[in-house]
Amino acid sequence: MAKYLLVFHGGGMPESEEEQQRVMAAWTDWYGALGASVADPGNPIGRSMTIATDGSVSDGGGANPASGYAVIEAEDMDDAVAKSKGCPILVSGGSIEVAETFDVM
Repeated sequence: MAKYLLVFHGGGMPESEEEQQRVMAAWTDWYGALGASVADPGNPIGRSMTIATDGSVSDGGGANPASGYAVIEAEDMDDAVAKSKGCPILVSGGSIEVAETFDVM
């Protein structure tokens, strides 16, 4: 099976403890449904920076910065996309970028 990087964009932060518990339960349920397909459950990420070829540094991500990541195993891109469609970030207005990874080292 190939590995796929899921890059999460956007989404919202829970505003109350109750909402936080509900959101965490949704993520736990989604990861549970993926089972052994989860290669790396990832984490939320903070601010990013972009370094250009000329060495200049700017805020990373532009208009739609990454907000987290995970790595899953799937048969092919269609399978990876299907598995990603159950991700809770989609409920909170976020999106997911799916990309196959390649072992070269």
